[in-house]
Amino acid sequence: MIKELLKQLIFSLQIFWVLPLILPFLVSTEKTIIRLDVQRWQQLLNLPSRTIFLQLLVLLQSAPEFRNLYYFRLFKGNFAGRLGMMICKVIYRPCPSLFLDYSCNIGAGLFIQHGFSTIIMADLGKNCWVNQQVTIGHQDRTGRPRLGDNVRVTAGAKVLGAIAVGDNVTIGANAVVVKDVPSDCVVVGIPAYIIERNGIKVREPLI
Repeated sequence: MIKELLKQLIFSLQIFWVLPLILPFLVSTEKTIIRLDVQRWQQLLNLPSRTIFLQLLVLLQSAPEFRNLYYFRLFKGNFAGRLGMMICKVIYRPCPSLFLDYSCNIGAGLFIQHGFSTIIMADLGKNCWVNQQVTIGHQDRTGRPRLGDNVRVTAGAKVLGAIAVGDNVTIGANAVVVKDVPSDCVVVGIPAYIIERNGIKVREPLI
């Protein structure tokens, strides 16, 4: 009984500490996409069902990668939300090893697992998943990648240059992708090649 009460007290204190972070959300024009982010993180992390406000605060307190994504969303919105974000960042620091370039367009539901030493400088579709030590960005001055919906980029992978990655693609660990990837594929290797297309095992080069 006492142990459970202490647990609840600690949880309440943690939530109280991050309570000011809800203020930019309340004035931001990006509420809809932030709600979709929260719902996806709740699902993938198997969190208990809570109100959107409490779930948002839980994620902001316990998942530093989510805090980076939250600041990214606020920056994309109106001036009031952006100003609130800039003030909050002074006290509630983002994850320092995760970089989301604010010039990017990122669809709802981006999930960042671990996020250590990860760079995202690309346009992403909906419900993408990015692991740790991933680089998605420029290879030179010609442009940056464009990823479709439901793309998963696993640990250590590199997606570089002005290339297009289709929908429902999985990029294997440590793969290096410098050419377009069609939809519904799994790619691995250096340089990356296709090992599965539409659920069928294959071995095809990227063209």
